[in-house]
Amino acid sequence: MDVAIYLDLRNPPQWRKDWAEHYQRNLEIARSADQMGIAEIWLSEHHFFEDGYLPQPLTFAAAVATQTSRARIGTAVLLLALRNPLLVAEETAIIDILSNGRFDLGVGAGYRIPEFNAYGVDIASRYEIIERNIDEVRDWWREGKMTPPPIQNPIPIWGGFFGPRGARMAGRLNIGLLAASQDVLSPYREGLVEGGHSVEDARMRVNVELVLSLDPEATWAKIAPYVSYQWTSYRRYMADGTGRPEPRVVDADSLRLPTKDGSPPRFQVLTPEDAAEHIKTTYAGLPLEQVYIWASIAGMPDDVVDHHVELMCTRLAPLLKDA
Repeated sequence: MDVAIYLDLRNPPQWRKDWAEHYQRNLEIARSADQMGIAEIWLSEHHFFEDGYLPQPLTFAAAVATQTSRARIGTAVLLLALRNPLLVAEETAIIDILSNGRFDLGVGAGYRIPEFNAYGVDIASRYEIIERNIDEVRDWWREGKMTPPPIQNPIPIWGGFFGPRGARMAGRLNIGLLAASQDVLSPYREGLVEGGHSVEDARMRVNVELVLSLDPEATWAKIAPYVSYQWTSYRRYMADGTGRPEPRVVDADSLRLPTKDGSPPRFQVLTPEDAAEHIKTTYAGLPLEQVYIWASIAGMPDDVVDHHVELMCTRLAPLLKDA
């Protein structure tokens, strides 16, 4: 199992840094992780967050491609329903060339009504649009359809779908799944069979909500406000445009408690050894080949980020290598 980092470039108003410095800082994180042997660098996408959440991951992926030499680079996720398939095919081909064949295209359905309204897309039709766009992107990548072509033939596609509908579609299209649970494994496998593929083709990668530290309690004291901000903002933007009331501020400490159904806490600060055990236990029996972890939570302190990323590369990755 591989370990990867996840970047969203959030820069909250209360901790705001100069934008140019902030973007260079994230390129530095990518360069450093690449040099330390990280398997992949994933980039997320959202629009109209007050903290400048990365709105154009393909643009930043091209920059990361020129600053790294070993790690793969992926989008987790690109909101494919909002984009022209030919434009995506051409942009991803250029990133694949700049990275010498290290790019993964991760796509997702999205959930924010204002994002879809701004792009003039009906959010209720997003799954149908995504399936059609995946087929079109693949068609454009085929040799001779567009120039220059990507180095990989084709670029791997991953689906960031967390429910049965998306998982079944991912299986039908024979793409990887950026989710890992028994709830989505069954429809994913059903989709593989429906599409004429083998269930052995099932492959998963997943985002794990944790930060690594050799002194978890001291680190938690530093990052709790950032964790609260991240979770509160996600809930607020999820409700935006729905007519639901604005959610309450999330108590960060509540995220460290086991859930009502007995599942592990939703967020943890762990030593590399405890994190490895947590990951092995949580995802046992699933065709999981990679975990990816936020490099920074809402722009948390640089020293915490650097230590966390270093532990991911030098301590956690070796512990999971044979998992």
